[in-house]
Amino acid sequence: MSHRQIVRALTGLILGLFVAILSSTIVSNALPKIISDLHGGQSAYTWVVTAALLSTTATTPLWGKLSDLFSKKLLVQLALVIYVVGSLVAGLSQNAGMLIACRVVQGIGAGGLTALTQVIMAAMISPRERGRYSGYLGAAFALGTVGGPLLGGVIVDTDWLGWRWCFYVGVPFAIIALIVLQKTLHLPVARRRVKVDWAGAFFVTAAVSLLLVWVTFAGDKYDWISWQTYAMLAGALLLVLVFVLVESRASEPIMPLRLFRNKTISLTSVASMFVGTGMFGSTVFLSQYFQLARGESPTMSGVMTIPLIAGLFLSSTVSGLIITRTGRWKAFLVSGGVLLTGGLALLGSMRSDTPYWHLALFMALLGLGVGMMLQNLVLAVQNQVGAADLGAASSVVTFFRTLGGAIGVSALGAVLGNRVTHYVADGLAALGVKSTGESAGAIPDLATLPAPVRHVVESAYGHGAGDVFLVAAPVAFLALLLVIFIKEVPLKTASGLQQAAGVPGHAEQTSAVPAQASAAETLAETAAETAEAVGVAAPVIPLPAEGTAIHGQVRGSEGAGVERATLTLISLTGRQLGRASTRADGGYELIAPGAGSYVLIAAADGHQPQASTVVVGEEPVPYDVVLAGTSGLSGTVVAEATGIPVAGAMVVVTDVRGEVLATGGTGADGAFGFEDLPAGDFTLAVNATGYRPAALPVEVAGNGPTHVEVPLRAGARLQGTVLGGTARTPLPEARVTLIDAAGNVVATATTGADGAYAFGDLDAGEYSLVAGGYPPVATQVTVGNGAAAGPEAGSEAGSAEGFDVELKHPEG
Repeated sequence: MSHRQIVRALTGLILGLFVAILSSTIVSNALPKIISDLHGGQSAYTWVVTAALLSTTATTPLWGKLSDLFSKKLLVQLALVIYVVGSLVAGLSQNAGMLIACRVVQGIGAGGLTALTQVIMAAMISPRERGRYSGYLGAAFALGTVGGPLLGGVIVDTDWLGWRWCFYVGVPFAIIALIVLQKTLHLPVARRRVKVDWAGAFFVTAAVSLLLVWVTFAGDKYDWISWQTYAMLAGALLLVLVFVLVESRASEPIMPLRLFRNKTISLTSVASMFVGTGMFGSTVFLSQYFQLARGESPTMSGVMTIPLIAGLFLSSTVSGLIITRTGRWKAFLVSGGVLLTGGLALLGSMRSDTPYWHLALFMALLGLGVGMMLQNLVLAVQNQVGAADLGAASSVVTFFRTLGGAIGVSALGAVLGNRVTHYVADGLAALGVKSTGESAGAIPDLATLPAPVRHVVESAYGHGAGDVFLVAAPVAFLALLLVIFIKEVPLKTASGLQQAAGVPGHAEQTSAVPAQASAAETLAETAAETAEAVGVAAPVIPLPAEGTAIHGQVRGSEGAGVERATLTLISLTGRQLGRASTRADGGYELIAPGAGSYVLIAAADGHQPQASTVVVGEEPVPYDVVLAGTSGLSGTVVAEATGIPVAGAMVVVTDVRGEVLATGGTGADGAFGFEDLPAGDFTLAVNATGYRPAALPVEVAGNGPTHVEVPLRAGARLQGTVLGGTARTPLPEARVTLIDAAGNVVATATTGADGAYAFGDLDAGEYSLVAGGYPPVATQVTVGNGAAAGPEAGSEAGSAEGFDVELKHPEG
């Protein structure tokens, strides 16, 4: 898709995402007023937020899986309709229970919008280019996050509107998004029989709900260590085990367990949960802090959070552009983890009288960290999976992030409630007033409190909010530790739709697609562009129920079957006719609609894609495919004299123009390796401490990794003692200079108290040794192939050249 087509298609998605963000942020500054009017307490305050996060968490995997089975466009429109219905009814709420139920419906719609936006972006845009467009999503996220609280504050502060308009105001945006999506989003649809895993969705929802109920009421309705805690934790664990059992047997699981065999997906999912806990679980209480600890209006509390949103917008936009340009993303995850942890820890020191500029700086750091991690965690996972699992994998990360947020809001809400109750009781006791505890969980109205009591309440909420951030900081630190262990994989250059057509794409190997595949891809793109130009949807691709079978095996160059290779059958005009994945033995089967010539495209991770023409008649056609491995370079660095592996050597690969393509170091076994190098001629340069540098030409083949062995010659060593005077005593602080045969100064040294000097890592040859202190003496020295660095350096044993120099005044 061209840039113009992508931007047009993203317009409706961005509007939908803005609606989803608006629904979760617009109530943040209005909640104190809403809960007060509906006669709710701190528990209701927490559950208005948690209910939406819970329903979003539970339905995110379902939305993601449905996007792999149904029309993504239809699903995102359905999510918008659900959101509109939930919003309209929420505005009519008469009590806190009704509002919480409506927030559940809103969360279902918002979960679809957030999950499907990521899935559709991945289908249209390659991982390498996705960072460029993630900036647009970051802008929508920032606008919704900063505009929501501001808009909610203005609505609450406006008498003739009232807080109910906080739920109505997003409806026009949702309707506009529906219309825009209908006109601009055109994606091909592969229709097939579907089976929704309703049992999996039920058990994961039940497990999460039970866990959140326990977190919410522990420490309030019952002790943390009590029979209720044991019962709920055991019940949640049992439900999780049942969920795992159901998923392992489901034909279309909402959360395929095989995805977690990938280390990156496992680490990223858990890290996302911790990020969600630190982000949602702490920032949701900022508005409560500004209104109840500093006495600000809802509108001003939204204005005061602008540094947080500015940091988020800046880091998400800039990091996306840099990732698109460089293809590197791990540094931003690590940096984001550091900033997120630091920002939360610093906010843990805030109190009701903390200077605002301190808070602004701390919030900016927190926003920078969130912006670097939020989108890039999803990007890291999407880069690891094929097109068939794109929706499920994307929703897994979103699921764990919102799960962490839901747990964080519940747990940290309980922390805030307990700490505020404690601090209020202590403050009132200091005033000589005994707390009755009757309104311990209620949201106070500061305007009705006497000045001394108001000061106690403000101080309690300021200190309690600081405790919330202090608890969230270690959770963010755990996310930082996890992302450090994620292996950085170069971003692919093919979108999800291209991968579905058999063109996977790699960051360093974009020219490896055979000419037939490129031609077919061009035809397919031309057809899609033509459809959009005339304003109609891209053609739906039904899979034929009857036809002629094409079957066979996909093998690697070594002869073994390739599992989970993707095969795509297209017509000579570029239309997709069928797609299949290979079994564990590499076997596959496709159905051609009838006799004729077709193009069969085969692709698999770690292999070069291949396209070939298949002629189909009336009988089934056996057709095997052999995929060559991707090019790569590996080898071992050894000492020339002994053959011992050299650890810690620096290895550099340059092309014929001298451009550095890859760098790395050798391990304890002296081995090194570089994956996904294009075939061609390169220069391999190696250097290590105590050895002479080496460079050699290398030809990387196109049919698999190339292995080389690099011998390093040990450097010679020249050492000795400078003697002075007639007594020939060791001379300290004498200047010794070594000059090669061309007159170049190779090295200089100053003798120590024992008069000793030493030069290491020398080439064999003729040198001039000049010593000064007394009248200088110049002597010719011949250096052979001695030891690399002498026995004291710990390298292999060898001889060292010894040469003493005598200095004295001339006689007479």
